[in-house]
Amino acid sequence: MTRRNSPPLPITHAVSLTLLVVVLLLSPLPSHAVEPTCEGKFANPITDICWSCIFPLTLGGAKLMSMGQEDTANPGGVLCTCTGNGIPKIGIKVGFWEPVRQVDIVRKPFCLASLGGIDLDPGFDAPEAGRDDPEDGAPPASFYQAHWYVNPILYWLEVLLDNACLEKSPFDIAYLTELDPLWIDDELTYIINPDVSLFANLPAQAACAADCVQASAGFARPELFWCGGCQGTAYPLNGHVQHHIGGVQASSLLMQRLTAKMHRQGLIWSASGGDGLCGYYPRLQMDKSNYKYQMLFPVPQTQKIAGRCCQPYGRTTTIWGAGKEFPYKGEDFSYMVFRKRNCCQGAIGF
Repeated sequence: MTRRNSPPLPITHAVSLTLLVVVLLLSPLPSHAVEPTCEGKFANPITDICWSCIFPLTLGGAKLMSMGQEDTANPGGVLCTCTGNGIPKIGIKVGFWEPVRQVDIVRKPFCLASLGGIDLDPGFDAPEAGRDDPEDGAPPASFYQAHWYVNPILYWLEVLLDNACLEKSPFDIAYLTELDPLWIDDELTYIINPDVSLFANLPAQAACAADCVQASAGFARPELFWCGGCQGTAYPLNGHVQHHIGGVQASSLLMQRLTAKMHRQGLIWSASGGDGLCGYYPRLQMDKSNYKYQMLFPVPQTQKIAGRCCQPYGRTTTIWGAGKEFPYKGEDFSYMVFRKRNCCQGAIGF
């Protein structure tokens, strides 16, 4: 018995089959397949934190130890006085950079990346992260949720015992943007930063180019508070990134915005300069030059570039951010924030 080969498909059937394959390949995946995952990691204090960022350590205006790190101006002189209980006490002026806050920038609501990727379920929905790629060739836009942690790690690790210059607070989840309607709505955000209308013009935005140059060479200019350095504009103070270049750039910008938002709402105080020698003081307008930061997740930023593994707010992410974002497990971010601290050592804490 001879076996007959199957007859070839008619041309019309072959074309239909080809079109079906093309449609299936170009069709979007089901919604459950693209749902954001929740990834994270508990930071290892020994291997994941760039401890050289706490330097320079200064006495008055002189550097005791710098480790090649960048610094802002410090109050001159050595001796200082503070008054407590009506009694003046004398101390010495010291300056350093204290790791005090931690920030998550995540795609999935209530995903705590800094706590190992815990996925909370509060029983209600919140806006998920998204990315909009316009068809007219305009830059893509994005949205993320953010979390603000109180984490004075030098204090709870007891690195420096009985030092009144350290912030003494327990680890705490202090702010979740999922619970803040201002984080998702540009019009509601206007309530806390009505000055955004003053900078929605070309000259104000052009000034941000100078802020980028300044931040890449040193520290960003605090006078240009509406700028986020090389990451974009710091306004509005919400989770919408108008020009999304990459996850590292967008998350760095939102970390700056969240810090500015905490200042604007009086939830974080400053501790630098002569006004900070005897304690913290309110500052509703964030001074960008008071902050440095490093990535903790997905890739701990501990490898030094030019002798440093942290950077001031606003510095370009092009160099240090290479390879810090990758699909699936590398699209959520966690950062350690270092705040400049000037203190009258020996005169406070009574």
